[in-house]
Amino acid sequence: MELLSKQLLYRNLFAVLVFAGCLQAQTLKQIASIDLPGPKGERFDYLTMDDEDHYLLSAHLGPGILYVIDVRSNTLVKAIPGVPGITGVEYVPGLRKVYTSDWGEEKIGVVDLRTMSVIKRLPTAAKPNGSAYAEPFHKVYVSDTLGKAVAIVDVEKDEIVKTLEFKSEIGMPQYDAVSRKMYVNLRSTNEVAEIDPATDKEVAEYPVGKCRGNHGMALDTEHRLAFLSCEGNDLMTVFRLDTHGPIAYFPQAKGGDVIAYDPGLKRIYVACYEGAISVFQEDDATHVRKLGDVAVQKKVHSLAIDPKTHRVYVPEQEHDGVPAARITIFEVPAS
Repeated sequence: MELLSKQLLYRNLFAVLVFAGCLQAQTLKQIASIDLPGPKGERFDYLTMDDEDHYLLSAHLGPGILYVIDVRSNTLVKAIPGVPGITGVEYVPGLRKVYTSDWGEEKIGVVDLRTMSVIKRLPTAAKPNGSAYAEPFHKVYVSDTLGKAVAIVDVEKDEIVKTLEFKSEIGMPQYDAVSRKMYVNLRSTNEVAEIDPATDKEVAEYPVGKCRGNHGMALDTEHRLAFLSCEGNDLMTVFRLDTHGPIAYFPQAKGGDVIAYDPGLKRIYVACYEGAISVFQEDDATHVRKLGDVAVQKKVHSLAIDPKTHRVYVPEQEHDGVPAARITIFEVPAS
């Protein structure tokens, strides 16, 4: 009986492992990679899409380079230097400009994609980081993490028109086109701040419940949801934008950083630098479930989604322990 019990135990364990492997394979599949010319083994940070030019814009923090990559051919268009310590990258449609958060010089860089060069530098508070664009107001909001502030840039003048100060280190901001408000993570106090871009005044601060160290943020504006990556206790928190409170918590892999939402597939992805992408599925406005953790290289802090192809782009500074500088591309396999 004891032998039979052990056989059943091993068989069940094997079935669980096979199921988990199938789940991971169905969630994301690696299809390609793009080697980049920057130094290998140095950290990457945010990426974003330029849908007008079909570009992926990738920040290579270590050497201070902004990569411009054509996603139609998976080729490098330009490696733009002169953005020291680049973290955040915000594309402004219509103007063909990119606003970079350059930690190495505590400035916001203005990059012209027509000339592929930095055309202006705006001094700001300590450690400029994530950013978001409020298009109707023609303003980019840049979180100054260590400066405990949000710098507001007028994209028509390329000037900082206001700086809002907080009592907390700042995480990722996101613009909600439905309420026409900007939401910003206050990661030291475990709150989300609401800002009115019409006046550039803070409206309120809302606690995020069990979430600790809310750094990453992504929005589903249609269903009035925010998804928060809680770096302090490895949770993905679902937060309602209309009632201003958390409604669900899910475990994510260790080291959660940037979080992104694919509105077409209604999927949420969290880049976790301990070596995984945590994947969640939004079934409707009140139901979210975890699909699994997809194994990726360690030290992956960020990712971006092409909403047209649903491909996921992930920067790698190492591959199987060997220093690297590349973008790995994943897709969702056909069911």
